[in-house]
Amino acid sequence: MSVWATAFAAVVAFMGIGLVDPILPSIAQGLNATPSQVSLLFTSYFLVTAVAMLITGWVSSRIGGKRTLLVGLVLVIVFAALAGTSGSVAELVGFRAGWGLGNALFVATALAVIVGAASGGAESAIILYEAALGLGISLGPLAGALLGDWNWRAPFFGTATLMAVGFVLIVTMLRTTPRPAQKTRLSAPIRALAHGGLSTTAFTALFYNFAFFTVLAFTPFILGMSAYGIGAVFFGWGVCVALSSVFAAPPLQRRIGSVNVLHLALALLAVFQIGIALSGHAGVIVFTILSGIPIGLNNTVFTESAMEVSDAPRPVASAGYNFVRWMGGALAPFIATKLGEEVGIAVPYVVGALCCVVGMAILYTRRHHLRSLSRVDADHTAHDAETVPAT
Repeated sequence: MSVWATAFAAVVAFMGIGLVDPILPSIAQGLNATPSQVSLLFTSYFLVTAVAMLITGWVSSRIGGKRTLLVGLVLVIVFAALAGTSGSVAELVGFRAGWGLGNALFVATALAVIVGAASGGAESAIILYEAALGLGISLGPLAGALLGDWNWRAPFFGTATLMAVGFVLIVTMLRTTPRPAQKTRLSAPIRALAHGGLSTTAFTALFYNFAFFTVLAFTPFILGMSAYGIGAVFFGWGVCVALSSVFAAPPLQRRIGSVNVLHLALALLAVFQIGIALSGHAGVIVFTILSGIPIGLNNTVFTESAMEVSDAPRPVASAGYNFVRWMGGALAPFIATKLGEEVGIAVPYVVGALCCVVGMAILYTRRHHLRSLSRVDADHTAHDAETVPAT
């Protein structure tokens, strides 16, 4: 019950990522803002999330995982509700920044709590976490469309309400987690990035996240659809993210290895982004939805790789990795939207595809740092073979 309560709250937390997608045009219209100004909703959110990742381990090691989750939830509830009261883009961007702080405290700690509380081992727990991510990302645009069609402020109040439910579940169902025997130093996540495998994974994920959030943040402006239409497209995209992260990533890892899955997924994402750049309206819809497949593969494999590639404690490795990778989520929305406004709507996707190629180049040139992942894949395969009943 502790795991499921945390997973439910994680679903709602991840809904906040895609929640604003269907209502981005409505927000721009309602607040008399340009697309690039509205894209700062993503930038402020992920920039604060990235920086705050550096303090999550320091906080949780002093007040415990459960209290850290609750503090994060309270911050999300407060700032999501405040976002619904915004009278200008600047106010909304500022409240999203506060939301990002709460999100960082919750998300980084939730992964550690789920891994620690689940009985099926770290791999199963990470798959559950990624399932929560995929479900939240798919439901976010749907909820944003349904509530946003009534009023663009409603999705923010809806998120605050759902997070309040998550708060109650965490309070009542999650057992108090013991504090670590050793307190985490503020510098620990940065020190962890000195490990070649973790830094390789993190910086590859930075370029991947730039491509990922180019699709998420800029595409709503070129679809030319209502909130319901945009919500339906990104719901389909989110379903692909969820299904591929849970059902496709694990068997592919066992068959071809984690690093090869990352190469495959980055190549597919690059192809789909070029498809969006070169297609008409129908093609944009199809390739946007299909891009959820490589994104789901990447999300699972990157997360598991970051947890397993170094000898740093999982919360510390997660914090260092997320600090770097969420910078891609912070940079992409504004840069991509600005390029689309001033250069051409195909350009952001070409840049996103190039980022995927850069990520593949980092993986290849620094592949010697990732040899430990091959051993982890072999261990998982051996474990599966041992648990298959004899016939």
